[in-house]
Amino acid sequence: MGLLDRFEQRVDRAVNGAFAKAFKSELQPVEIAAALTNEMDSRAAVVSRARTVVPNVYTVIVSTQDYDRLSVYDETLVGEFAVMIRDYAQQQQYSFLGSVTVALQPSEDSAQGTVEIISEARVDQDVAPAAGPPAGSAPRLEGKLGTFQLTRAVTRIGRGGDADIRIDDPGVSRHHAEIRIGSDVILRDLGSTNGTYVNGTLIAEQPLRDGAVITIGSTNLTFRSAI
Repeated sequence: MGLLDRFEQRVDRAVNGAFAKAFKSELQPVEIAAALTNEMDSRAAVVSRARTVVPNVYTVIVSTQDYDRLSVYDETLVGEFAVMIRDYAQQQQYSFLGSVTVALQPSEDSAQGTVEIISEARVDQDVAPAAGPPAGSAPRLEGKLGTFQLTRAVTRIGRGGDADIRIDDPGVSRHHAEIRIGSDVILRDLGSTNGTYVNGTLIAEQPLRDGAVITIGSTNLTFRSAI
């Protein structure tokens, strides 16, 4: 029996089969569970040969109609989602920087039956980071928009509202590029429309060195390594 099948059975038992009756043609919890595992896979960051870090804080955004139905079982659902996330991480040999939390959030802009996941790798206050630069010496990006500290295992850059570094530039894709911090700092293009450039050269993926100029759309950002 697969991970999602086990999840679905646990949820069904927890609410005495209520979902089978009330959600026959509506958004199913197992669809959200699948979206969560996809988010984990897409945000997985290899920080060493033996360690791959995934986000531990998840916000599940659904339509107001779906939220009204799901929120009746909010406590049960978020608990089961968290269990499923930990089970999947163990199965895939992923690691977390802190405790796993899941929250449901309604959005009037979301279409009924759709799911959007926003996630981040957040370190608990009483847990030291397992990898990455020491506090106060994080690498960063500098430009006209300001200075952005690169403190996460994976930092997404784009025009979308869920980007870690949001750039309001028509030449920038919603999910344009990402920076992964491990033994090297790696910049990777995410299939953007206009491409990602380092020192004027179009790249798909490239390690960053101090002083490298990243061009995304018409925006330039200079990479500064930890000091």
